[in-house]
Amino acid sequence: MAVVSIVVELKDQPGQLLRVVEPISRLGGNILSVVHQRDKKTPLGRIPVEVSLQIDEKKVEELIEAIKGVEIIVRSYNKIRLLATTSIMLIGHIVHTDLSDTINSIDKTGFAEVVDMHISMPHLNEPSTAMVTVSATGKEKLREAIELMREVCRRKSILMIEPLNEEQI
Repeated sequence: MAVVSIVVELKDQPGQLLRVVEPISRLGGNILSVVHQRDKKTPLGRIPVEVSLQIDEKKVEELIEAIKGVEIIVRSYNKIRLLATTSIMLIGHIVHTDLSDTINSIDKTGFAEVVDMHISMPHLNEPSTAMVTVSATGKEKLREAIELMREVCRRKSILMIEPLNEEQI
């Protein structure tokens, strides 16, 4: 099963979302989330809606054609590659120990990426704090990425607190 994200543009009329959901159901898809951005209109005055779902990879093209077939605009769709995510906190001289090297140690793996980072630097020569979110192609690869981050942090004398989300990896 593939995890797919589809962004469609819907008219602001009753029943429009049903026209997207019906082909997903008919083709055996399982909806994971629906993000409805009612306050954001497209240039055509439509509402963008993102639907994330699981579906047999062989049926993705058929699904897209079925949605287009009921006169729904499909803005984009893609297979979601990064399926497992966790957040960790780093405390230490994060910037002074080459922040790009720390991020690149994860990004260059090909199976994991640093997808978000927030840094607090209270004083120039004092330790800083970073909240880092790492995503990977699966739970096992996420474990490998976190182990790699542990090694980098040990080498740079950065304290790593993990994981900060509820799901244990």
